[in-house]
Amino acid sequence: MTEPVPTVVTAERVVAAPAAQLFELIADPARQPEWDGNDNLAEAAPGQRVRGVGEVFSTLLTQGGVRENHVVEFTEGRRIAWRPSEPGTPPPGHLWRWELDPVDDSHTLVRHTYDWTDLTDEKRLVRARATTEAKLRASVDRLAALAEG
Repeated sequence: MTEPVPTVVTAERVVAAPAAQLFELIADPARQPEWDGNDNLAEAAPGQRVRGVGEVFSTLLTQGGVRENHVVEFTEGRRIAWRPSEPGTPPPGHLWRWELDPVDDSHTLVRHTYDWTDLTDEKRLVRARATTEAKLRASVDRLAALAEG
């Protein structure tokens, strides 16, 4: 019998950068393609820096689609989460979350989570199952390289 695939996947590590610096890279959608370990994001228009729950930012995917990302959690400098959807449709239930916990003035514990527990779109299940801890770790590592470099 095969083990069930977890519907909540997390990767974390300590990054040698302040939380505020890391948060700027995450909360500005135009910077997200630089650290995307899923190689899913092609670009996002500048000027969409997230400032609170209820905002929506758009991204262009590498395969040409557009996603509207509905911000559902937000604490400046510490936490941000969004639910993606196709334009003009409600989010189908998956969530991307970043949490930043300062260790000291120049180090931050970065936690990246993908939660597809509530995913209702059958077409997205294969991709959701393929979003592993390694892919999340790749995003955290790329974010670290940007901030530490």
